[in-house]
Amino acid sequence: MSAPLTIDAEEHAMLVALRHDLHAHPELGFEEERTAEIVAQKLTEAGISVDRGLGKIGVVGTLTVGNGTGRIALRADMDALAMPETGNPPYKSTQDGKMHACGHDGHTTMLLGAARHLAATRNFSGTVHFIFQPAEEGRGGAKAMIDDGFYDKFPVDRVYGLHNMPGLDPDEMAVVSGPQLASSDSWEVTFTGVGTHGAKPHLGRDPITAAGQFLAAIHAIVARVVDPLQPAVVSACALEAGDFKALNVIPNTARVAGTARAYTPGVRDQLEAEIGTVAHGIAAAFGVTASYSFTRRIPPVVNDAETTARALSAAQTALGNGNIRTEFPPSTAGDDFAFFSQDVPGCYVWLGNGPAVDGALHHNTGYDFNDAAIAPGMAFWTRLVEVELPA
Repeated sequence: MSAPLTIDAEEHAMLVALRHDLHAHPELGFEEERTAEIVAQKLTEAGISVDRGLGKIGVVGTLTVGNGTGRIALRADMDALAMPETGNPPYKSTQDGKMHACGHDGHTTMLLGAARHLAATRNFSGTVHFIFQPAEEGRGGAKAMIDDGFYDKFPVDRVYGLHNMPGLDPDEMAVVSGPQLASSDSWEVTFTGVGTHGAKPHLGRDPITAAGQFLAAIHAIVARVVDPLQPAVVSACALEAGDFKALNVIPNTARVAGTARAYTPGVRDQLEAEIGTVAHGIAAAFGVTASYSFTRRIPPVVNDAETTARALSAAQTALGNGNIRTEFPPSTAGDDFAFFSQDVPGCYVWLGNGPAVDGALHHNTGYDFNDAAIAPGMAFWTRLVEVELPA
């Protein structure tokens, strides 16, 4: 499909080359110094005001045109993941154990391209802030930017985020009101008993058996405690007990940890309470003790209805009604865009990345962002600004 937005061929080639360069030089959360420097340079070249340092290494570009009073913010993430790249594109990661396995190189490129295009065309009236956020992948970049005073320095009426989605075509978008991504929280339980000889279990109190019963029981929380019409996930993802070099020793402790996901505050509260109830109940039944912690990391992303309607109008204008989905299942993944959209009305949209095959899934070692999505992504961002801040 031809590009849905008129983009200078030289500019488009520059953006594709930039995306490849970012892919070849991935940087983890709060380490995106090279990426931030490139973003700041490209914004400055376009005449866009640049602020740096929020959230340690975040970049905010600000463009004001005309005398409109509207103010919006558009957000892209910059960080990569700590994992090896097994694919072999010509621009393969040059950093061992680091790769752009979630497409943030593409997100950065699309928003940067749209910012430069808007600075050149100036077909709007108002103020737009372009957020280039560090550390989305679990290191707290959005919260760090907000804690550093993002909304004090850059007050806005609405905020928008975009993420690529394998399985949709590169010129296809999903724009849906309501829950989009789940809360992402961590929990940990340590069972403490009395260690003893493996041949004499009756002389001790076995924390491993308690942990085993706990692992089986927590799956009943979602199946039998949470309302079946409310999606939720409780997963154990780490287990630590004993010593494989001492297989005749029942240890003193067994440690279990994992993740919990929900789309509503009520279910989030319920998961926190129920995991603890199960842990302490099983500990009591087995004559051991349980210490329990639940760490709230990222709230759910829930799209505001009015803000979503604005994004939908922009998407339809940019890509055509036939390429826009208004029904799309929410993801149980998390995104700290939630910290931006819990303070002001927000909307988080999905842009296609092509077929979800041959390693194209997020966080897969063979993943690569689809360059065919750059122009559609730029088109959406551009039209959104023009719809939100009409000239």
